[in-house]
Amino acid sequence: MRVFNEVQRFKQWWLWLMLLAILSFLLYDFFTVEKSEENSIALFIGIFTIIPVVLLFVTMKLKTTINEIGVHYQFKPFQFSNRTIRWSEIEECYLRTYKPISEYGGWGLRGTSRNNKAYNVSGNKGIQIVLKTKDKILVGTQKEKDAQQIIHRYFNKGNE
Repeated sequence: MRVFNEVQRFKQWWLWLMLLAILSFLLYDFFTVEKSEENSIALFIGIFTIIPVVLLFVTMKLKTTINEIGVHYQFKPFQFSNRTIRWSEIEECYLRTYKPISEYGGWGLRGTSRNNKAYNVSGNKGIQIVLKTKDKILVGTQKEKDAQQIIHRYFNKGNE
C-alpha cells in the first residue's frame, strides 16, 4: 500500500531575515538607547509582541498524508488533530497551480469564504479538493509528482 506523506514549514529566508531584523532592532534599542518611560514601554511591548510571532512561525507546519482512506491534513498549531477528507466525500481531486496572493491573500491558513479554504506554506502548487457539498479546500504541496501518483491511485482509479 502506497502512502503520500509531506511535512512543510515556513523556510522562506526573507521571512526569517525580517523577523530576526525586527527582533534584533528592538533588543538593541531596549538595551543600549537611553529611553524615556514611554519609549521603554513601547520597546517592551514590541519585544514581547515579536517573540510570540517568531515562536508561532517556528512551530507552524503543514502535515499532509494521502492514503486509501483519503486526504489527511493538519496545520499546526491551529489544528490540534488531523482533518480527514474521505474519498467518498470528494467530487474532484487534482493538482493545480494557483496564485497564493490573488486567490487566497497569501500563505498560511487562508480562505476567501467559509467554503473556499487554503492551507499552504510556500510555493504555488496545491492539491485542489472539491467536496460533494461544493466546498473547496486547497492543500499546498512541494511534492507535486508524488501527490499526483497517489491521487491517481486512490481517487482517479475509482472514478474511471
